Amino acid sequence: MRIKRREFISLLSATAITALPLSEHLAVAKTNRIKAIAVDAFVVFDPRPIEQCAEELFPGRGTELTSIWRTRQFEYTWLRTIGNHYKDFWQVTEDALNNAASEMRLPLTKAECQRLMGKYETLPPWPDVPETLSGLRRRNIRIAFLSNFSAAMLHSNLAAAKLEEYFEPHLTTDRVGAFKPSPVAYQMGPDGFALELHEIGFAAFGSWDAVGAKWFGYPTIWVNRSNRHWENLDIQPDATTPNFRGILDFLDERNCAA
Repeated sequence: MRIKRREFISLLSATAITALPLSEHLAVAKTNRIKAIAVDAFVVFDPRPIEQCAEELFPGRGTELTSIWRTRQFEYTWLRTIGNHYKDFWQVTEDALNNAASEMRLPLTKAECQRLMGKYETLPPWPDVPETLSGLRRRNIRIAFLSNFSAAMLHSNLAAAKLEEYFEPHLTTDRVGAFKPSPVAYQMGPDGFALELHEIGFAAFGSWDAVGAKWFGYPTIWVNRSNRHWENLDIQPDATTPNFRGILDFLDERNCAA
């Protein structure tokens, strides 16, 4: 009977673990087990209504405005972190919007600005979020945001979605005055959960965030809802999933193996 390569490796691994003394076997299991998940805001909340609102205000130009706006957001967060001139994400987002509109020579009024900014306070959860949060609770997995969003933004979105009960206190970059992917921001996970780094999974929406989390040392899941290409930065996430439910599969496989 022929044994496939994957089956052979699995048999070897199982034999090696079984051969360990019981105390060492339990230590391996404890080390590999994930007890908490830190999530980016957009893993939970759907940002597409922002672009839809921009298109309603500026027909035919909303997609371009949103794209430039998003680029400026990233640039401003990174520049402010590197230059040690922090502003919270709400302020950075408004600055980026005004810059994008100016670059496109769009006559953005104060009311239009407020309408677009307001979308960041009431983003709908992705359809798979409530079921997945319930699944995490059944597995006794703790969960908190580790996000560039300000605490006020996270509170307002959770309140609108009626999902507050699932989350521990927010690990917002306002706590440390540095945006992701700064290691200072990712350190909030071990500090906030009071767990070892390997006991915390990180669920990222953006590939850049998954890279940063993996560089820092998290077991990292990339929730690639937009079917984007991975970054060419010499590292890979531990798992990639097209939706939030894939986190449950990752945890089941990882924790059962442990």
